Amino acid sequence: METTAATALDLDARVTRTAPKKVINGWAMYDWANSAYNLVITSTIFPAYYDAITTLKDDGGNVLSHDVRFLGRTFESASLYNYAIAFAYLVIALLSPILSSIADYRGNKKRFMQFFCYLGGIACCTLYAFTGDTLTLGIVCCILAAIGYCGSLVFYNSYLPEIAAEADQDRVSARGFSFGYIGSVLLQIICFVFVLKPGIFGLKDEGSASRLSFLLVGLWWMGFAQIAFRVLPKGRGNGDGSRRNIFTSGFNELRKVARQAGSMPVLKRYLASFFFYSMGVQTVMLAATLFGSQVLQLPTSKLIACILIIQLVAIAGAYLMARLSERFGNFQVLLFVVILWIGICIAAYFTTTETQFYIIATIVGLVMGGIQSLSRSTYAKIMPPTHDTASFFSFYDVTEKVAIVIGMLSFGLVQEATGNMRNSVLALIVFFILGAIGLIATLAKQRQSL
Repeated sequence: METTAATALDLDARVTRTAPKKVINGWAMYDWANSAYNLVITSTIFPAYYDAITTLKDDGGNVLSHDVRFLGRTFESASLYNYAIAFAYLVIALLSPILSSIADYRGNKKRFMQFFCYLGGIACCTLYAFTGDTLTLGIVCCILAAIGYCGSLVFYNSYLPEIAAEADQDRVSARGFSFGYIGSVLLQIICFVFVLKPGIFGLKDEGSASRLSFLLVGLWWMGFAQIAFRVLPKGRGNGDGSRRNIFTSGFNELRKVARQAGSMPVLKRYLASFFFYSMGVQTVMLAATLFGSQVLQLPTSKLIACILIIQLVAIAGAYLMARLSERFGNFQVLLFVVILWIGICIAAYFTTTETQFYIIATIVGLVMGGIQSLSRSTYAKIMPPTHDTASFFSFYDVTEKVAIVIGMLSFGLVQEATGNMRNSVLALIVFFILGAIGLIATLAKQRQSL
């Protein structure tokens, strides 16, 4: 780890002993709870349902149009979805600095985590009323659910350096992602049965089954989150009693974090590379189902089965990357994974068959969990010791969310401009190449500092 004048702050803040297993598992259970949203809403059933109700077909089942009307303007349906998600991430990027500052100052990060959990969970439940006649409701609830999901993760992630010693952070971070994949797969299987066999459960069609799945996601998310809320500490406030402007102090905290990061060459280069490769990673994850349904025209059942494979492989991927990082180093493994992502994008551009899609999906699953888990634990390792963990993870989160906004907007704009989603996938390679260059620079600076 780097040692500079900036790291002299709060040297006693980084824990030297990992919290008891009950706390670690309780923390990981929040991933179990909210990952159902990430799988069912962002990755499988909701995108497939959204595509089905926004696609105009003739009597023979041939696609006539993907155009929809929203707020007085005509959009290509996939582009509208990308713009809605980008807007949600932009909102949370603007809000999280304010909220994390308050959380650090007052020591109530758990309360904010609860608020966003309930916002997202209720929005998912409300999607039960989303039909072809209520497009505006569906888009608004989709945005609110994304805000709830991302907002709660700011505070969830900030617990990592508080409950895990540095030597255990890769393992604990991987445990959180693994719990998330297992929990989300369990609910996905339940929802999958509803969608495939709606008549058995008294549901009239796949659409009704899909809407029931959205309701279950919200209940699952809010219900299992109670395990985490019971065991996680409230947090310690660092306020000195002085009056602060809550609307500006968060951004002042971000500037302070930026200055500290700027004085730490390894951290600065890592954040730059993380910014670029996150544009690609998160966009691929958010747009994969629409790619399969619109470009390859795969049915909903096969898309869901494919995403389930991705989730199961991702469990092994998260632990595999943690193991590899112990042997080869975090930055070396991240660089290898980013290079794999470049290959994935090139392969996706040329994908034309169902079998090819499944092969690429399996590889995506292997590297998806690994790059997210390892990115988070790497940041926790190289950030300076501090009690302001929410502010530091807010900076990390804002970096990622702004990257997602740019990635999703780019994806949607390229698709609208060219009329071909394959070109959008190919454009993501630029982001991964910039991320790889940043990791090479990070590795070089790390070796110089040793």
